[in-house]
Amino acid sequence: MLRIRNLDAGYGKLRVLKNISLHVDGGEIVTMIGANGAGKTTLLHTIIGLVKPMRGEIDFIGKTCVRGAVGKMVAAGCSLVPEGRQVFAPMSVEENLQLGGYILQREQGRAAVLKELEHQYELFPILRERRRQLAGTLSGGEQQMLAMARALMSRPRLVMMDEPSTGLAPLIVRDIFQIILRLREEGNTVLLIEQNAKAALAVADRGYVLEVGKVIVQGPAAHLLANSDVQRAYLGRDKHT
Repeated sequence: MLRIRNLDAGYGKLRVLKNISLHVDGGEIVTMIGANGAGKTTLLHTIIGLVKPMRGEIDFIGKTCVRGAVGKMVAAGCSLVPEGRQVFAPMSVEENLQLGGYILQREQGRAAVLKELEHQYELFPILRERRRQLAGTLSGGEQQMLAMARALMSRPRLVMMDEPSTGLAPLIVRDIFQIILRLREEGNTVLLIEQNAKAALAVADRGYVLEVGKVIVQGPAAHLLANSDVQRAYLGRDKHT
């Protein structure tokens, strides 16, 4: 579904991503873990078209990703849940969701949007309860669920999530990752960017470790969980102690 080959990207003359190659197949949860500043958000922004690649190729179901083509990428089936939620605070929960369904309405009509809205309320019951509430008055966890549901309103083939657990209480983090698992059960494909390496690898099929713009380790999630270097650097423990 997504193929990246020898990708360099950054801002101006600053090269943040260095020779990145990775792939995401349909129906997978693939996670990218790494410390702050490793380039994880830059990677998602490059895929979606916000950042122009300096070198390399990004192919999404046969379409080349280019800067400024965000609308085309969303229409092709790639959706982003941004870091920091970025909900439209002065608008209601339902208005936020309806905005997320604008491409669906354009292509399939109002009935399809209403059907997808009902599906999101089933997936995130709290949003049904809060549907008339202004998004800016929601709790952090509720805003994260709204950001996820808004991205899913376009019925994407690939949903990319940027640090969905940031700033949330442990119980809410657990709920968020349970929802990510359910998305895979429903046939969705997820590219998950996370600092919470343990939680991300627990739900992922495969993972990549990004360090200062380079992929340094990759493999099945279970193997990364058992890797002593990954444990020491990202899971807060040393396998041999």
